[in-house]
Amino acid sequence: MIKASYQAYTLNFKRPSGTSRGVLTQKQTYFLKLSHNTKVGIGECGLLKGLSIDNRPDYEAKLQWLCENIHLTKEELLLKLVEFPSIQFGLEMALKSLAAEDPFLLNPSKFTSGEASIPINGLIWMGERSFMKDQIEEKLEAGFSCIKLKIGAIDFSSEIDLLSYIRSEYDADTIEIRVDANGAFLPKDALRKLQILNELDLHSIEQPIKAKQWEVMRDLCEASPLPIALDEELIGVFSKSKKETLLKTIKPQYIILKPSLIGGYQGTQDWIELAEENNIGWWLTSALESNVGLNAIAQYTYMLNTKMPQGLGTGSLYTNNIPCPLTLKGDQLQYNPESSWEINI
Repeated sequence: MIKASYQAYTLNFKRPSGTSRGVLTQKQTYFLKLSHNTKVGIGECGLLKGLSIDNRPDYEAKLQWLCENIHLTKEELLLKLVEFPSIQFGLEMALKSLAAEDPFLLNPSKFTSGEASIPINGLIWMGERSFMKDQIEEKLEAGFSCIKLKIGAIDFSSEIDLLSYIRSEYDADTIEIRVDANGAFLPKDALRKLQILNELDLHSIEQPIKAKQWEVMRDLCEASPLPIALDEELIGVFSKSKKETLLKTIKPQYIILKPSLIGGYQGTQDWIELAEENNIGWWLTSALESNVGLNAIAQYTYMLNTKMPQGLGTGSLYTNNIPCPLTLKGDQLQYNPESSWEINI
């Protein structure tokens, strides 16, 4: 009989990290532990306060319910957890971990054997101009060919100056630039700002306006010269039929998939199938999970055989992350099979 327990864990940022929703100094996460005879499985329920749809007062109560009802089938549990996508993903992860020979080799592949790597973008956090400029130069010197800037927290003209600085040094063939507004633009200003941003040869912009404005976003996707990627827009859309309606209504150029926010493996797979049916591009991004969650997302991402740079470079943000075999060499996320995990829960 499988036994289950969970443990809260607070991740501490090395330095305050800014988005348009505020500055982060800590991040709460939860580890789900399953045990059966001598085997153990570990999953991470990566709740992201201020963004996750399951950021609710009854979150821990639901985790406790899961532990008490772990005897139910996987399908029954996932159905009962539909409004808690991060717990769904933690459960899926823990079950795969329990079934694996090595609890951290969830999807054995050339990636986990160290023979292949995953290209990722370099993430630039919001902050003072000098801080953002320093981050940009650091990523470029490290060899990144794709960088992603969080925008929308400082003056727009200052952000344009920063982007113009990058373009004056590196053309679009050398450096791909993605920007993420996290819904910071007002609908009345959004198209004008997108037209200005487009002059800088950017790849795309994530979530220019706040989510749940389908008609406004549809019009933007149709009129914008700069490709738009939906991110927060996907959160809280549970049924596959509603996912299809959203994509067919808005018609975005891309969607961004964060398994902890959209229902784990199954939720992600639903979005991928619908995106491909509607000629919409996609890539995966972690959502500030610890290395436990990042490891699961990275192994899964590699199996999807996508060549685009992915958003999987958040493992080095914390002072107290879980030591693991994931390493970053230039802009390539790698798995060193000779390294070991150090986790005690």
